[in-house]
Amino acid sequence: MRIVMFSITPLFPDHDMGGGQKHLRKIALHLAEQGHQLTLLCTRREDTSTPFNWHENARVLPILRFKQPFPAPYDTPAYNIAGIIHDVAEHLQGADRFYIHDGEFVFPYVYRNIPTIVSLRDNVYPETIQGAFHFAAHRLIVISEYARQFFVHTVGRFFLELPGRMIVIRNSIDWSVFTPTAPRRILDLIPGIDPERDRLIIHPHRPEPSKGLPQTIEVVDRLVKQYGMTNVKTLVPLWLGLKYDIEVQRFYERMQAEIAARGLSENFVFHDWVPVDLMPEYFSLGAVTLALGNFVESFGNSVYESLGCGTPTVVARISSHREILPETLIDKVDFDDHDTAAAKAAAILNERRRTSQATLDYLHTYYRIEHQLSRYADAIISAKIAAPMQYAFRPITPQTRYMLAPWCYRATAPDGTPRGIYHDYLSTYFSRRHAVCAAARFSARLHRCGR
Repeated sequence: MRIVMFSITPLFPDHDMGGGQKHLRKIALHLAEQGHQLTLLCTRREDTSTPFNWHENARVLPILRFKQPFPAPYDTPAYNIAGIIHDVAEHLQGADRFYIHDGEFVFPYVYRNIPTIVSLRDNVYPETIQGAFHFAAHRLIVISEYARQFFVHTVGRFFLELPGRMIVIRNSIDWSVFTPTAPRRILDLIPGIDPERDRLIIHPHRPEPSKGLPQTIEVVDRLVKQYGMTNVKTLVPLWLGLKYDIEVQRFYERMQAEIAARGLSENFVFHDWVPVDLMPEYFSLGAVTLALGNFVESFGNSVYESLGCGTPTVVARISSHREILPETLIDKVDFDDHDTAAAKAAAILNERRRTSQATLDYLHTYYRIEHQLSRYADAIISAKIAAPMQYAFRPITPQTRYMLAPWCYRATAPDGTPRGIYHDYLSTYFSRRHAVCAAARFSARLHRCGR
């Protein structure tokens, strides 16, 4: 079967820019090994502009002229958009299936006559959200129950057929790869550290404030100054293609200035982006991994890859992290609770704790890569041509009943004190009274308007 795949994110022979591209590589290789012929269309930029192969049956063509660097890939002249539509349409000629990774190809008329599958990899970026509202394919894959609820309660308000077209295929991990691995080549990539002497903290995230580097700095500050852990070294990867992105350069400059102002320069190591094949060594190197940002994750791979390699993670109780592992199997904290995060990290470091067997058993049972890849292959191969969904507007009336949105939860401090209702997208805690009053005011306004 001839399958065309679309990625708005640049692809590389040996590196992945994030978890979404890591999973695309896995899906493509799985289908290629089954004998299907794959063409992957992705964004062209200076450091990835030559075609290459992931497999003899998987050819990657970096030809699409989206704006680089990220964000706002559609911020490009109309003739580039026209060229992108033409390139995709041309490769769809004679193709049997079309797979849109992360939903960011927002022109459904181009694939109207070919069986198409769309997967959504995040709940945040505008292109993905637009892709969800423009969805007109056979199946919509989401990667967590949180993501399903999010899109049902947003896009699904206007398309009653949506729940019937959605399937949840949870992100999963190859546990034969992400397993405790002796550090060898990774030490050549990260000079100046000594795993025997240093307490190594892993911050394995993209350079966005929402991915938690400001929170990691807060925690390290407490570990050094309150807990006396002066031998802490925090590993921070430098973004792939850093020299092409002035905004990312400025982000690192701000963070490094903050680190220096706190007297923590000796406690942070900024190093090159880690290749795919070295990630198990990288996670295994750490004593603890921190994932404390407020980015509204659909999944958040690094948290669980780290656990698979034996390194415990302290994670903010954000979006899908509330559901993926039970509270008893991972250290969770409310967003911006730096004191609790530092206390949990200090306990892990002092105890030299590694991932519990119960946590590993749960992950290996419910997040197996074989199951994920099999379900993706089935969804793509079984796709059919689908008619667009019918738009339906349902007015809100004074009789409309309200529920707590899936992007909110009731937060409680470690001592049992209610923090309020946390809103994933506002990164703010509201009182229950505030939420009830807001709903009441909205209903009253509709009533005054005669609705």
